[in-house]
Order: sequence, then structure tokens, then C-alpha cells
Amino acid sequence: MPQLFSTRKISSPPLPATLQLIPEQAPHKWIAGKLLTRREIPLLEEELTALVTGGQVQKVLSIEQQRSGYVCRRCGNNKNYLFAAMPHLACQKECVYCRNCIMMGRVLECEPLYLGSPHYPWPAIAEPCAWEGELTDGQTKAADEIVATISKGDSELLVYAVCGAGKTEMLFPGIATALKYGQRVCIATPRTDVVRELAPRLKQAFPLVSIQALYGDSDDKLGDAQLLLSTTHQLYRFAYAFDVMIIDEIDAFPYHNDTSLQFASKRAAKRDAAFVYLTATPRAKEKKRIKRKQLPAVFIAKRFHGYPLPVPRLKLSPFLRKKLVNRSLPKFILQLIRSHQLGGRQLLLFTSTIEYAHLVTEILKPMYPEITSVHAEDPDREEKVRAFRNQAYRILVTTTILERGVTFPSVDVYVLDAGHVVFDEAALVQIAGRAGRSHEDPTGDVFFFHIGKTNAMLDAQEAIIKMNRLGQQS
Repeated sequence: MPQLFSTRKISSPPLPATLQLIPEQAPHKWIAGKLLTRREIPLLEEELTALVTGGQVQKVLSIEQQRSGYVCRRCGNNKNYLFAAMPHLACQKECVYCRNCIMMGRVLECEPLYLGSPHYPWPAIAEPCAWEGELTDGQTKAADEIVATISKGDSELLVYAVCGAGKTEMLFPGIATALKYGQRVCIATPRTDVVRELAPRLKQAFPLVSIQALYGDSDDKLGDAQLLLSTTHQLYRFAYAFDVMIIDEIDAFPYHNDTSLQFASKRAAKRDAAFVYLTATPRAKEKKRIKRKQLPAVFIAKRFHGYPLPVPRLKLSPFLRKKLVNRSLPKFILQLIRSHQLGGRQLLLFTSTIEYAHLVTEILKPMYPEITSVHAEDPDREEKVRAFRNQAYRILVTTTILERGVTFPSVDVYVLDAGHVVFDEAALVQIAGRAGRSHEDPTGDVFFFHIGKTNAMLDAQEAIIKMNRLGQQS
């Protein structure tokens, strides 16, 4: 089993050897590879009891008390301060529950989790991929490595590819290989917008395959597809389900520093699963594992269309925050926006906070009516992003939710207050990578407006220059 970067010493509960095969036509096949609370199982008590008796579902401890404290068997949390107790009428005592994964529904000590058998006869699909495009030499190199990793099983691979390298297309041969073997595949990512972005592309590429997109408010709720796209949070509800686990944007918040999400993604995969990680900006711990030859990796330095990444220009704006407080923007930024808006490109404008996103939108709206803002708590988030992609808006003001995994054909990119702590090196590289992604429009202007240069800005600029140099040499 791959290490999956986790230093957590707790382990997943072992897969019970007595779990039986779920027949292909069984009405409850959706429970295959699931780890659910009783409230998440829409079955009558006698129906669930029959599945337990038949060995297709097994009860497991939800919260285990060990010598060192409690362990949540759904999310792997073992930090005592993330447990609490509440009076519970059903068990007539103070019942311990886990606060770490409570956003997925409360897990109580007195209530078991239900583990659905992962043994299910997924179909072997002879020709699953309908995509007829051609891979570049760099993409082919990565695709071959992915196929080899999936064919081998019980192994892992990091695909380190620059923004705009075409990582999704590189996956197609590997996914097709797994489906030909009759395997189940999960593509997980920390970002909901990435799931939404990938779902239609995967459905178009694999029209004969059952595919679902699983995230907080998605229409797909069952999660019983052979090819599943999911946020990493949804993996709390799976166990030993997938033969292939692909984690896109592995360095993205919150996955990269959340050991419980890493635990869940490890537990969601079978013991002999193949792991493929994708990123354009690996963190130090991945780089260290690569250097120590603990993590096989393939590096793609060139974008799919062969043009370099736009190098961000750093623009000092010492009165930027003062101007925002006074509900205005510096004059030279307004002039720059005006000149860009005379052309055909749209503008993707990043702010550090939701409040700034609203404020900047209000400032610019009298001059540019075709403007809107979007952030993680926006109920119209999906619709606004789609409308911007369809060019219903000229300017989209956004927080970092759109820093990665989304593609707009022809945009310039601004970052206001680029020295803010939310804009680390990885975020700035990813943001710059939103520009110039189209073969028809492979360039774009990227500006970081700041009140003083930070190491993150300088490191991001240097990293892009270095990748462009490597891309020219490849």
C-alpha cells in the first residue's frame, strides 16, 4: 500500500474477510465500497439486517477508544480536542462524537458504521474511450507512465505537469486500461469546481461508461458509478472501493495539509490499488520524496500547444489598500483594465477576500456592467462560472476558488494585493496558469498588484521562468 504522504500512525480498519460478493443485478449495488452511517442508508431495518446477515454489509466501530484516546474510523481523527460528548437519548449516556468530520453528518460512539462489500463484478469494457485527439510527445510520455502504473497496481506515480499541459487528456489511456480490466476508478480533487470542470469532458470521452460527479450539492448522490469524480471530502463515505485512485491538484488546499483527507483517500482505495497524483505545483514533501526516489514521477515542462506560460508582471501599488477602503482603485489599474477591455479578452480578477471581491465588483460595475463576483459561499457559483465561460460576463472577480483546475479560452489575469497571505507560491503559479490556455489564444497578460514584493511572488515568477526554460529544452 502506498504511503500517501501521511505520517498518521493510525491505520484503516482491516477489510473483513467474510464480506460477500454483491451480485451484478442487486438493487442495493450502490452500497458496494461504501462506509456509511445508518442515517445515510435508505433501507428498512429488516432490509439492512438481511444484507448484514448475508455478508454483503458489515457493522464496524465508528469511534474506537484506545489507550491513547479516541479514534474516528470514518475520518481517522485521533486528536482528542476534536472529540466532544453530548447527552444521547438512544444510549442514555454522554455519547462521544467526532467534530472533525461532522460536516458529513454526525458520527456517534454508540452507533456503528456500515461497510458495504467492495466485491462487485464491474464490467470489463473493451473499447471505453471515444476521444480521438492526439497527445503531444510530452503527454504521451506521461500517459505511458500512467498506463504502466495502473497495469502494475499497488504502486504510485506523480505527474508533475505545468499548468496547461493537458493533464486530463494524459489520463485517458490509463483510465481506458483500467476499464478494460473491469476495474473501478476514482478521480478525486480538493476543489468542487474541478469536479464540475472534468465531469462533462470525461462523459464525452467515455460515453459507454457509468460516470458520476460527487460533491456537496451535486445531483449525483448514489456514488455507484464505475468511473467516479469526487471531491476528496466525499471519500469519507468510501472504503476499499477503487482499483485506481487518481488525485488531481494534490497540492491544493485543504488536501495537502489535512491528514484526515489523506487518510480517507487511502482508505477509499483497495489494498493493491494504483495511485496517480497530478499537480503543476508540487509541495516540498512531494519534492523530497521524489529526490529520495520514494515517489516515481514524470515531469512535463511544456504546455500542450507549445507556447510558454505567461510570466507575471509585478506592479507596485503602495496605496492599493487605502484606495479600497475609500471604495476606489488606483488610477493606473483602472487605465490598464480599460485598455485590456478594448480587446477581445475577458478579465479574471483575483482578490484575497470575499469582501474585496464584492467591493471591487461594486467599484467597476458602473464602468463595466458585464461584471460579477464569485466565491466559495456563493449559491450561484456554478452558474456564474458557466456564464463567464460562455462570455456572458466580461469581468469575473473571484477569490482563490478559481485559482486552478478551470479553463477559460481567452483571459487576462490580475491579482489584487498579491502579497496577501492567501496567495502563496503555488497559488500564484496556478493563477498565472489560467492565462493563455487556448491553442487559438495561447498568450495573455498576468499582473500581480502589490504593496510590497513577497517571497511568494518572486518564487512564483522564478518558477514560471524556470519551467519555460525547461519547456524550450524539451
